[in-house]
Amino acid sequence: MSREALANVRFWPFMFATFLGSFICVMSSSTITIALPELQRFFGVELSLIQWTLTGFMLAMGTVAPLTGYLGDRFSAKRLYLGALLGFAVASLLCGAAWDATSLVASRILQGAFSGAILPVTMTLIYQVLPREKQPMAVSLWSLSAMLAPAFGPTLAGWLITVGNWRWLFFVNVPVGLFALGMAARHVPQYRLRQAGAFDLTGLVTVITSSLLLLIAFSKSATWGWHSPWTLGLFVVGALALAVFIRRELTTPAPLLDLRVLANARYLMTLIISIIITTSLYAGTFLMPVFLQRIQGRTALDTGLILLPASLTMALLMPVVGRLYPWIGPRVLLTLGVALIGGGTYALAHLTPDTSRTYVLVWMLVRNAGISLSTMPASNAGMEQIPPALSGHASSINNWLRNVFGSFSIAIFTSLLASFGAREATLLRARGLGAAELERWSFVESINDVYLVATAIVLVALPLCLLISKNPGLPPPAPLAGKDAGSPSGATS
Repeated sequence: MSREALANVRFWPFMFATFLGSFICVMSSSTITIALPELQRFFGVELSLIQWTLTGFMLAMGTVAPLTGYLGDRFSAKRLYLGALLGFAVASLLCGAAWDATSLVASRILQGAFSGAILPVTMTLIYQVLPREKQPMAVSLWSLSAMLAPAFGPTLAGWLITVGNWRWLFFVNVPVGLFALGMAARHVPQYRLRQAGAFDLTGLVTVITSSLLLLIAFSKSATWGWHSPWTLGLFVVGALALAVFIRRELTTPAPLLDLRVLANARYLMTLIISIIITTSLYAGTFLMPVFLQRIQGRTALDTGLILLPASLTMALLMPVVGRLYPWIGPRVLLTLGVALIGGGTYALAHLTPDTSRTYVLVWMLVRNAGISLSTMPASNAGMEQIPPALSGHASSINNWLRNVFGSFSIAIFTSLLASFGAREATLLRARGLGAAELERWSFVESINDVYLVATAIVLVALPLCLLISKNPGLPPPAPLAGKDAGSPSGATS
């Protein structure tokens, strides 16, 4: 597509087409957290197995994400997006038709693989198609899709489970996915900024091997023990595979993932902040529904309603953050956001079986407000300095690491939950509690312990946030009305 044709891309139809794709991907992640207790009951399996419907989904997303830079160069970003949307719709049908826990996990992994292409390619489209002055608002809207999904996902999931069954959590993705496909076919331009090199099979094998082995090591550490030969062996082999992958990508002339973008200090620092925020985020999304349903006996619908205000706050703040970013820069937004995440997470480390819904609602709201303030600045502050031709690889790295660390965090928190639960049960026996009360209190205290770990993790990002200054080359926000979206800096025919 020519430079002139790119200049005629209409902002709002283009953003709606990319918004829908990222929305249904994140929706598929947020709805499943509410459904975990129901799926565990329906299939009669342990939480450690059914949580792979989330962990496997995230791992597949992280595994496929490194491919999207190459695939975008090979087939174009538009064709990759259309193919991923179609595959996602088909995988959603398979999830809804699952006959046992294993088939559901397998279908969720397939669904996650297509999601792993959708999220980075939509970010890539923003940085390659839209002009620099409209990118902060565009990224804010892109991030809004990730915030609206958790806002409505738990409530929608609770309602669908209450009036129907869990299968509709997946069937609803099909019409939305097909509608997004039609919008993208019409409003996303066909273009290519550079040609793909030879396919890096060694890079693909090593990145899949390292991600898979490290995730298994984290998820099984509570069962096997941290000092088990199996755990230590998987850590060692996974780390070696990761080292081979990094060396390969830095030396081959046609890397699967161009790691040279990590030489940009600002991009690298914001990437670390994003990973930390993501790790803390999944502590809340995974633990709170389990606490409300398993400990307090709330229904899936009631759980969704309790979490709804906090998630809506996240969603409503995103456009505001997009408007504020060009004027005040990332430092203030990131610092305030991370501080709120840390404060809200610390408050949630003091739960009891009788904690009121108001307490949960207020501190989840504080925590999610912090996530909203920090998510977009963490993504955009680094990406805005990456050349458009490399933005596909930069967004792939961003989504790959965030999804992999999201999977790792779920696995780690699940493992820590079991380890802390055993320790807390030993400590609580001295109180002379009955078996039921002992199990209840030890589980709550283990959740509190995990939230304390998540608090410590997120506060590590605070000093890094203070180092991210405003980009002096970023122009002030422009009006969003009209057709002219400008051409991407450096775009060619």
